[in-house]
Amino acid sequence: MGVVGKKTNNHSRLAVLAILAFSVLLAQCDRDKPEPVARKPGAAESTLTTVPVIVTPTPLTRTELLAALARAASVYASGEAVEGTDPLAGRPFAIRIPFGCGGPQPNGAEEANDGLAGWSWGPERKTIQLTLMPGDWLNTALISSASDGSDWEAVEGFWIPQPWLATEARSSVRADALQSGEAAPSPQTVGLAAVFKADESRVGRRNGRAYAFTVRADGETPPAAPVVGYRAVVEGRMVAFRGGRSIRCRASRPDQRPVCIAAIKLDRVAFTTARSGEALSEWRPG
Repeated sequence: MGVVGKKTNNHSRLAVLAILAFSVLLAQCDRDKPEPVARKPGAAESTLTTVPVIVTPTPLTRTELLAALARAASVYASGEAVEGTDPLAGRPFAIRIPFGCGGPQPNGAEEANDGLAGWSWGPERKTIQLTLMPGDWLNTALISSASDGSDWEAVEGFWIPQPWLATEARSSVRADALQSGEAAPSPQTVGLAAVFKADESRVGRRNGRAYAFTVRADGETPPAAPVVGYRAVVEGRMVAFRGGRSIRCRASRPDQRPVCIAAIKLDRVAFTTARSGEALSEWRPG
């Protein structure tokens, strides 16, 4: 009996040691497992997909566009070399050009004023005719030298008169009544060149036709001469000449202000009133 009892005690101690060893192994396994990440209550499951943020550039204003053209004139006159893609390329723009503040233009003067908007009286002064004849600039010195090897088939030009005015308001300067003789206006030095490729639709081209709109009588009352004129609206986006720059300049003498033009894709041309900005007529070449 004594021997049997001693063996039983030994077996019991071995069993206890085995259980303790197994428990230690289990605890070690638990320590090897990664601890769960604490999640805030109500937190949504995160995803790996990132939605890109598309930033649409704001249209260039008259002030910004004229500033860019003035910088280009300075760079050209100084002989500074500028290379690489122009950051202006692809930027949208929208400007309003005052016209007609100085009175009507003579009938038939549209071709002489290519690229400039104006107004004239209709028959018996019962209507007012608004016109804007784009200039044919394809074979001019600025375009032909800039587009050598390009696929431009037509270039229609628009001048921005009085570029010293940063705002879209009309000039408040009045002619001096005591001045003898007629002073010639300053030549045009800032313009927009609407370019058209050979493989594009030709619907938007004017091909020598003016943008035109007739202001008719309101009932029996014929239209009065506009005191503050009208506005021509030109909208589109900047593109680049061959070489990557959006603006080209040229001058024949060092004491002349360079003539600078910006290459554009035309999206809209319109005539509006000056006071309210009401659209009278519009064209969307694209």
